[in-house]
Amino acid sequence: MSSSMVLSITTFLYGAAACAYICGWIFKKNYFNHTGTYLTITAIVLNTLAIILRWIASYEMGIGHAPLSNLYESLVFFSWTIAIIYIHIEYRYNHKIIGAFALPLAFLSLAYASLPTVNNNIQPLIPALKSNWLIAHVFTCFLGYAGFALAFGLSIMYLIKTSHNKIGQILPDQNMIDELTYQMIMFGFLFLTAGIITGAVWANSAWGAYWSWDPKETWSLITWFIYATVIHARLMRGWTGRRIAWISILGFFAVLFTYFGVNLLPGLHSYGQ
Repeated sequence: MSSSMVLSITTFLYGAAACAYICGWIFKKNYFNHTGTYLTITAIVLNTLAIILRWIASYEMGIGHAPLSNLYESLVFFSWTIAIIYIHIEYRYNHKIIGAFALPLAFLSLAYASLPTVNNNIQPLIPALKSNWLIAHVFTCFLGYAGFALAFGLSIMYLIKTSHNKIGQILPDQNMIDELTYQMIMFGFLFLTAGIITGAVWANSAWGAYWSWDPKETWSLITWFIYATVIHARLMRGWTGRRIAWISILGFFAVLFTYFGVNLLPGLHSYGQ
């Protein structure tokens, strides 16, 4: 079975899990929530298998690199990191309803990867990418992105909880959502910082400069400052609640532009297309 076939099944499972969690929220039935958990765990296993199969296939083709080098592979990895972090949150906090706001993001990531406009071919690495820093840089960046994605979903949940009494009454306590949002922002911020550092070291070895104000570097820094502002406002100003939620949402739009938008601009990272 090819990795693309496994990922087709995985996409369906993430979508089904998202629907199950949403139904559990709307209809208040634990059956749907438990089904969502089983579907998510199965999808994670298959997502992992697909990454391994694609990695093996690259070696069989004589290319031999981690499947983290283009847009398609990054979307596959992004969905995997979102699901992995979410299932840990579910296990720790036992609030399955969070899946209604997290799993749609994993599903959308893989669904976008399946579009015909996204090239899913295994391709040789360009010279700049032939480095042991590839895995460290991409892994840390996408763990950061996944943390921000979950913070985004939790922020939406918080706004619903505080704005719509009937819709939000079965959601977790707003203080818990607020605290978990901040934890995900801290998690994402630390890994984004690590991603920027590893990227700078890699850039110096590949291009002879730690920083060149490439569009992706610039927007990564903008995103870093947005989330640094959230953390500063929380720690120094005592901001909580809706203000943190709105900045978290703004920050995730910056993440999306850093991830997708800058690929349309010429620069050292244009291979991301």
